[in-house]
Amino acid sequence: MHIEKGRLSIACVCMVLGLMLSVQFRSTQDIRASLPFQRVEELSARLHQMEAENKELEAELRDLKGMSGSEKNEKIADDVMMFAGMTALEGPGIILTIDDSGKIAKKDNDPNLYLVHDEDILKVVNELRAAGAEAISINDQRLTANSEIRCAGPTISVNNVRSAPPFEIRAIGDKDNLINAINMRGGVADSLKVWGIKLDIQPSDNVWIPAYKASSKYKLATPSTKEASK
Repeated sequence: MHIEKGRLSIACVCMVLGLMLSVQFRSTQDIRASLPFQRVEELSARLHQMEAENKELEAELRDLKGMSGSEKNEKIADDVMMFAGMTALEGPGIILTIDDSGKIAKKDNDPNLYLVHDEDILKVVNELRAAGAEAISINDQRLTANSEIRCAGPTISVNNVRSAPPFEIRAIGDKDNLINAINMRGGVADSLKVWGIKLDIQPSDNVWIPAYKASSKYKLATPSTKEASK
């Protein structure tokens, strides 16, 4: 009688363990299956964005072909000024604010982990650019090809202008794409929240971004007609 009860108990335990393993296996498979799907969705969204941008460029090219010489030169000059950041811009986008953590650092953790660093700002800017941001500023400093984002003691330097947190990052572009780029699973927002870094995103239909204020003259570089060396 005791032997039968023991066998019954063992059988019950085996059934429970088997059920638990089955559930765990299915959960793992579901997670693995969802990750590639999320990646496909992200790539598909970026492909549609690139196709839309390509159509806009084709339309702009047709417009240029239909313009007179003076109109074409003026249009090209305006575009160059915009791309160079020499013109203040406005349009739909987001206003993102990043500030130091309000958490008290644990004994075993480096207190610097709870502060905003230049690399954190760089990660945010890179995600915004990858999501199609057409113009970006940090604390009213317009980002251009010559802009630097680097640590300067307890502050961060942008265009050789130092500023302390909170950092207000403005970006013009598709609001949904910009927000999704920052908030995607395992992305920059998730990594900052681990240490309690404060991050707030506000979409706006009219984001204003200032022009680049510093001098952009080239002292040593000159135009070249040489082809790139192989």
